[in-house]
Amino acid sequence: MIKVRRSRRRLVSFVTVVAALMASFAGSAPAAIAADGQSKQWYLDAMHAEEIWKTSTGQGITVAVIDTGVNPSTSSLNGQVLKGMDFAEAKGDETDDYSGHGTTMAELIAGTGAGGGLKGLAPGAKVIPFRVSDAGLQNNQSANAFDMEEAIKAAVDSEAQIISISMRSEFYSSAARDAVQAAQFKGKLLFVGVGDSAEEGNKPQYPASYPEAIAVAATDRVGRVADYSQHGDFVDLAAPGNDIPAWCDESFTRYCVGDGGTSSASALASASAALIWSAHPDWTANQVLRVMFESAARGDDWEEGTLSRYLGHGIVRPGAHINRGIGKPGEPDISPLTNEKVGGGSLWSASPAASAPASSEAPAGKPSSDALVAGSSTEPSDEGTLPGWVWGAVAATVVIGGGGLAAVRKRRSA
Repeated sequence: MIKVRRSRRRLVSFVTVVAALMASFAGSAPAAIAADGQSKQWYLDAMHAEEIWKTSTGQGITVAVIDTGVNPSTSSLNGQVLKGMDFAEAKGDETDDYSGHGTTMAELIAGTGAGGGLKGLAPGAKVIPFRVSDAGLQNNQSANAFDMEEAIKAAVDSEAQIISISMRSEFYSSAARDAVQAAQFKGKLLFVGVGDSAEEGNKPQYPASYPEAIAVAATDRVGRVADYSQHGDFVDLAAPGNDIPAWCDESFTRYCVGDGGTSSASALASASAALIWSAHPDWTANQVLRVMFESAARGDDWEEGTLSRYLGHGIVRPGAHINRGIGKPGEPDISPLTNEKVGGGSLWSASPAASAPASSEAPAGKPSSDALVAGSSTEPSDEGTLPGWVWGAVAATVVIGGGGLAAVRKRRSA
């Protein structure tokens, strides 16, 4: 039986304001745009990505993208996609993205921005696609009931140092849990969106609720947790999820601007890890993650050793470490997730990818007013432009669900 994650975690009762993320961009209804999705990537400016890229672009790091497939022919992914595997066992292969979702995640991570396409936060990284099925595909075609666990196992055995998953299920699977544990044991970082159903019961989602997974919540432009973002003691980090451009559908003719949800947040957290790991290729996964935790944006009143049930350790800030040196790597073989000795048998060194190139939606929102306590800060974040990041936390109960085939049949993008 799975243990409730990290009983050492204490509830954060209140936190303070840090800095705003491009407050001049107001939320709006999703709107189709033409080829230029890059101009809508507000968070790159907010994160000071150009400054980060002077030191690190993610070069030498490979990210496994477990999703709906990745189209390697978009202008932004030309030359960025390595040979992957298809586990959906439906029509096509891993390069046939049946919804556009997986391709969007890949571009958010490693897109070059060519042709006005999305610019990845880690444009020097490479991606390996592992295609699995979602509920939409399962309703129209025969699909592999065990594709998620098989895809995670394959990603663990691949050259990828980082695994990004933007899909979820309400059902616990011991086989998938074993695969996630294997990722940690082998010294890999596995990021998963926590899910977008906080307003629909906030049921625990998997793989995000497995203790060894790095569960990522979503925030809006001013750093507030999105009201759709799942919350609980399993949340580890947060990243931007609102107003994120994405391919509208599988035709790949236009981008739409809407809320990418915790799917986009997970991809951006994965890219943040790639930037840090590329800058320190001799570090282990434990050290990269520890620095991510220590450099995450949090309020001055956030008591040392406490975590938010909405934002975990805080909002990812790769520039805080890369540009300012915030965060210490610590012990190479001690997991910052569980404080147990794992994944330190051999160092994961970043090296150029050897493989040859291969031929989500959520409602707009903001945190509930009773979930947050606003404050002020005299010290702005290095990645914000105006004061205004709001943080908050409320208690949540983790419930363990059943397993079986229904886990696949109810899978959705995170």
